[in-house]
Amino acid sequence: MSAREAVSRVRQVVPVLLCVVLGSCRVDVGVRSQFQPQVINQTDNFQFLASGVSNLTRTVQYTWQTTGTRANVAQSSNVTVGTATLTIRDALGTQLYSNDLRADGNFVTTSGAAGAWTIEVALTGVSGAVSFRVQKGS
Repeated sequence: MSAREAVSRVRQVVPVLLCVVLGSCRVDVGVRSQFQPQVINQTDNFQFLASGVSNLTRTVQYTWQTTGTRANVAQSSNVTVGTATLTIRDALGTQLYSNDLRADGNFVTTSGAAGAWTIEVALTGVSGAVSFRVQKGS
């Protein structure tokens, strides 16, 4: 075995070993590496963009800090296939917003408790681009 082949094998084995040791194994590791959304997560401003998505099924959650009790949501996705849903819960876990991300436009959540909100993006067989922004409402 050449040195190049040995390095290649180590690169293949190390992630598997880490997976086993850390207990964080996922079957879709190859797909996961292709799904790398660009996320800006700042107090009172959250932005999400995932382009070049192809037949992806995944749910991701983010904790977002807001000082407000409502949020403005701007959706501008281009989902060509599949289902993409955005759900927002306030600091108490109350659902304030849920909408199909294929619906472009500006929306407002219902009122809730300020603090650590949960932003959930659920994708089922999605191809295309997913894009939205959530900002503290007035």
